[in-house]
Amino acid sequence: MLPYPPLSIFIIAKNEADRLTRTLDAVQDLSDDIIVVDSGSTDGTQELAEQLGALVLHNDWAGYGPQKRFAEEQCRYDWMLNIDADEVVPPNLAAEIIALFANGEPEFNAYKIRIAEIFPGEGKPHSFAYALAPVRLYKRSVGRYSPSIVHDRVDLKVQTRVGQLKSIIHHFSIRSIGDQLGKLNSYTDQQVVDLVKNNKSIPTWRLFVEFPAAFFKAYILRRHAFRGVYGFMTAMNFAFYRWLRVAKDVERRRVEALKSKD
Repeated sequence: MLPYPPLSIFIIAKNEADRLTRTLDAVQDLSDDIIVVDSGSTDGTQELAEQLGALVLHNDWAGYGPQKRFAEEQCRYDWMLNIDADEVVPPNLAAEIIALFANGEPEFNAYKIRIAEIFPGEGKPHSFAYALAPVRLYKRSVGRYSPSIVHDRVDLKVQTRVGQLKSIIHHFSIRSIGDQLGKLNSYTDQQVVDLVKNNKSIPTWRLFVEFPAAFFKAYILRRHAFRGVYGFMTAMNFAFYRWLRVAKDVERRRVEALKSKD
């Protein structure tokens, strides 16, 4: 019997030296094939990942989907687990994954895993934390990451049998409010590029409703209201990010319309 499940783990990273140790330490007993694909770190991320036993490869950034597809291609095993550099697999989730392979092939061909965001000052997921549940554990033969530069999802073959794990990935995504806002600002640039690529646009009227609607979504529907002052601040950042995406697309179309008149 192998000392590890027949499972590859891949992570994409850039300038994650302050967070990567916790992420890699948590998966040391899960795989003997841990891959970090770096897109040009300048803070020692590559050296740190190598010291912690990962295979480190460089790939120029081309968007979320292309970067993760490149990482998939480097994996040794058919089964793959994707985690981000700011995410941690807690012991109960690691044990659950190991148990899937204890008697051979898992029951399903892909598994959704809930991901709960942990705010600065919180040591574990809040009891009211909103959690997404994307497919993160899957067989290469039934799915690959979408080639989209902004949509971070696994596209599965039709009729793929999908299960869901009970445990939760811990997501330490926010270094600070300012860092989060800078990250979201950069992400909106990529979203506008994706809109152009797909010949889509966002109606101008959404400029006037996007911010309050997005704030309601985060603060009420995603339950940030239960998480104190930090919940309010992150809901505001989320609302501004959603509004900024609309504003940048409206601005782009105005500039293009002016150029077409010249």
